[in-house]
Amino acid sequence: MLYLDTAATSPVRREALEAAWPYLTGTFGNPSSHHAVGEAAAAGLADARARAAAVLGVRRSDIVFTAGGTEAANLAIKGLALAAPRGKHLVTAATEHDAVLQTIDFLRRVHGFEVSFVDVAPDGSVSLESLRDAMREDTTLVSLALANNEIGTVHDIPALADVAHASGALLHTDAVQAAGWLELRGLGADALTLSGHKLGAPKGSGLAMIRGRLPVEPLVHGGGQENGRRSGTENVAFAVALATVLELAETERIEATGRLRPLRDLLVRRVLGAREDVLLTGADVDRPGARLPGHASFCVPGRSGESIVLDLAEQGVISSSGSACAAGSDEPSHVLLALGIPHEVAQTAVRFTLGPRTIAAEVEEAATVIGEVLSRGRKAVRAG
Repeated sequence: MLYLDTAATSPVRREALEAAWPYLTGTFGNPSSHHAVGEAAAAGLADARARAAAVLGVRRSDIVFTAGGTEAANLAIKGLALAAPRGKHLVTAATEHDAVLQTIDFLRRVHGFEVSFVDVAPDGSVSLESLRDAMREDTTLVSLALANNEIGTVHDIPALADVAHASGALLHTDAVQAAGWLELRGLGADALTLSGHKLGAPKGSGLAMIRGRLPVEPLVHGGGQENGRRSGTENVAFAVALATVLELAETERIEATGRLRPLRDLLVRRVLGAREDVLLTGADVDRPGARLPGHASFCVPGRSGESIVLDLAEQGVISSSGSACAAGSDEPSHVLLALGIPHEVAQTAVRFTLGPRTIAAEVEEAATVIGEVLSRGRKAVRAG
């Protein structure tokens, strides 16, 4: 099997399992308990928090462990927006992940917030000018991803954060896809969220980094764990696993990105060469830093994206037709539609994402299979 769907999930790393195992067995205590068993668990949780904070370059009190990236995004966006007294205006982009868009829509529907969507370029990028144009005196929060999950385009979050802050607003960035590939320190974001299973931790692990000085309205009320920001007995084992893979990813990041960029570029050349009508979506690969190093996404007019994914799977190449969260939907990607790609073309999307341990021989073999599948007879796209 040639697995090219790391953006959907990654295999759990042995290091994560080994780090978590003691907290699932002997050191099983409740970290809030004031006895030896609980205190041992609390020490493990504190160590995980300190390690995660060090990777992100923030204070330990800024880290809130969650049950995944979606919960983390909900906590950061709802928590900051509902606790901030500045106003009831939010800014985001139509290309954001549904975890962000649906959270913001909840604030609009239930709490009366107004929402502005910044203009996006055909490659999915957001300019500083478009964000400035969207800002208002009552803007409370801006939410823009560090890197897009479907097209791999990277946003200049430090510069965008400066624009938000110049207007007095906060900025949250969804770093789920960026973690392990991009520098996470010094972004200037007030909140950052990520998911453990994209890095090799178990599914159900995540964290929100929220600057400690900021008031946060918690989503979950109860015993006041996580500095009052997320109640409930902490999952110490998964927090330890997440901190472990986050450290490993940062240690390996420069080597992995340098090795994978040429492999990604090879894959892009081979896919574009398979058919003259294939469209690369997202940022061009010849713009350094504009696209995630292991991310290649395309539209193949005349072919259903799902049919391509199925044909490739039969040949042992695992890919996706876009976000795993929308798999099985007949509707085209909202990200591609926001880029101005026609409905019928957006339904032909296919995405290949390399992992940090993908090797050249695997990419060469996958590229050959992909070329053969794409060069076959055109299959009609099902009408939406």
